[in-house]
Amino acid sequence: MNPSRYWRNDFDDAIPRRVRAGEPDWARGSRLPRSVVRSLQKFQVGESGDGAHLIAKADSTGDKDYAHAVRLFVAEERNHARMLEELLCAAGAVPINQHWSDAVFVRLRRSMGLRMEIMILAIAEVIALRYYRALAEGDDALLTEVAERVLADELRHVPFQCHRLRAGFAGTPTWQRAGIAVAWRGLALAVSVLVAVDHGGALRDLGVRRWRFVVETRRLFADASDAAFGQTRELADDGLPRSGQPAGVHAG
Repeated sequence: MNPSRYWRNDFDDAIPRRVRAGEPDWARGSRLPRSVVRSLQKFQVGESGDGAHLIAKADSTGDKDYAHAVRLFVAEERNHARMLEELLCAAGAVPINQHWSDAVFVRLRRSMGLRMEIMILAIAEVIALRYYRALAEGDDALLTEVAERVLADELRHVPFQCHRLRAGFAGTPTWQRAGIAVAWRGLALAVSVLVAVDHGGALRDLGVRRWRFVVETRRLFADASDAAFGQTRELADDGLPRSGQPAGVHAG
């Protein structure tokens, strides 16, 4: 099975699993520190895009399986935004309409081709792995449930993006791929530091020090970079995960 068909099936299979899981019990409410509320508001904005530009670029590849998978990926991201909005409401808060960091992020990735957009998007996805794990380890039951659901999706999203990059850079000379990987890791480190500073209050209230967040995110991104640029031994020859596990990426 080629990678695009694998991921199309993966996203298709996730739909009935979500239906069976049902909705969290929003009525039970949520008691969140103010810092966590502010942090969630910012992440909710980031999850709420319509994905139109990414879908258009996926369509332009002529790969129908990939385009189908991208549509379902976007739908999952929008479902994350919906659940975060419900969580905020359960905590007595409201979502915000925009945030400067999201505006910069969106403008940056929309101005580039598909490969570069995926690289920027993947940075956010890897950072989300550590962020949602911190939320899932909190002591509020509703927050934990929502974070675990989002994290389960993100653990699939990261290898999905990495495998597309692996295919996209397959024809690039090894030395160029190595240089791109180094630059990508550097950008990811810079972004993770900015996130740690911007969301430092929430991380502290969740029991995660800023430096620890940066170090552990860097480790996760090293796995993702290896998967994307063919340096990992955890990928089968066709670039698919072994035994159905996201290759080279884990939540820590």
